[in-house]
Amino acid sequence: LQLVESGGALVQPGGSLRLSCVGSGPTWNVYAIGWFRQAPGKEREGVSCINKFSNTIYGDSVKGRFTTSRDNAKNTVYLQMDSLKPEDTAVYYCAGRWLACDLSRRDYEVWGQGTQVTVSS
Repeated sequence: LQLVESGGALVQPGGSLRLSCVGSGPTWNVYAIGWFRQAPGKEREGVSCINKFSNTIYGDSVKGRFTTSRDNAKNTVYLQMDSLKPEDTAVYYCAGRWLACDLSRRDYEVWGQGTQVTVSS
């Protein structure tokens, strides 16, 4: 399994952005895909996760603002981010975990390279 993120950008507070995570490999559809973020000087934080059934979980700081979805035909997981705040500024990573979702970093086998999201006026 390999993962590649894209879609990071500079956006104003209150704006929206959609990140993509494209996967490759024969077992991609079985993996749960998590989104994490890391701001300078802070620990990596779990943002969301979606399993193969498209069941989702979200971190408290993004509930109601972020939505994750997956398109298995395109081997892609999306993170739709709305009502963005300056505190959402971070490098965002997607990662693959066998079968089940978890918002901790435990047991995530594969990580993408990250994409920068900056929320600023």
